[in-house]
Amino acid sequence: MFRRTLFALPLLAPPAHAAEALSPSPRPLVLAEEPLLRLGDIFENAGRLAHQAVGAAPAPGRRMLLDAASLAAIARRHGLAWRPLSGEERSIVERPGRPVPREEIEALLRLDLARLGAEAESEIELPGFAPPLVPLASLPEIALEATHYEAAGRRFAATLVVAAEGMATQRLRIAGRALPTVPVVVAARRLAAGEVVRPADIEERRLRAERVRPGTAQRAEDVLGMQLRRPIGTDFPFMLADLVPAAVVRKNQPVLMVLDGPGLSLTAQGRALEDAARGERVPVMNLLSRSVVEAEAIGPGRVRVLPGAVPLRVAGRG
Repeated sequence: MFRRTLFALPLLAPPAHAAEALSPSPRPLVLAEEPLLRLGDIFENAGRLAHQAVGAAPAPGRRMLLDAASLAAIARRHGLAWRPLSGEERSIVERPGRPVPREEIEALLRLDLARLGAEAESEIELPGFAPPLVPLASLPEIALEATHYEAAGRRFAATLVVAAEGMATQRLRIAGRALPTVPVVVAARRLAAGEVVRPADIEERRLRAERVRPGTAQRAEDVLGMQLRRPIGTDFPFMLADLVPAAVVRKNQPVLMVLDGPGLSLTAQGRALEDAARGERVPVMNLLSRSVVEAEAIGPGRVRVLPGAVPLRVAGRG
């Protein structure tokens, strides 16, 4: 019976490592999600003291370092039984944040600058600007104060005001230029010479006016249905000089020849001797008579023999 008691006593005693696990200890990395930092955020096993407020958390996107002395002072001030053992203990407190979308800031600037004389669809240039950060779950409100615009140099300056729940209102002075833009049509994919441009092949954008070359296509209707004289790469603007009407009749293609006259309509089979777009003239050989006449391309594989057309003399034929 005595031996059994000796063996039972160690089983009743709490393990040493379990007792140590309940002791407070600083967290090496603290991710603060709230504007207020609490004791339990910094120390593990803070127990009933965990909800005591310690102070303000860093601003969104910022961090702060709590060294051993700072941690000891916090523990002492709040009655937490913890002391540094080596003096090397520390906690890094970070507060996650997300940037205010730059597009929203630029859109607000365009509206404000348009009232002051800038073009409504200007490109906003903000050198060195980094959008301010706000708490992850917040819905920020942004506004502009004291906006100034200099039309001669297209320069502006303003104060950006950012307010969001869980942070102090931020005021940031910003400055830049509002540059005029023009519409352009660019290739949505790489196109080879000879291809006919379709709606899926183009994108309409606005580019800074000073970067757009003369002769750049600016309307979709100037490009659609046209044929490329040379290849073009993705995102490159179409040049009007590189576009020609698409051929509806190809060289050596069989075509239907149509001859219309007063009370008369005749057709014959022919062969086109050149490429031709709709409305262009093209020499066509009548496959029956072997004579060559001038015709007008009127559609895919169709030509109209011009009234009074006479056989043409073709090189290499008598």
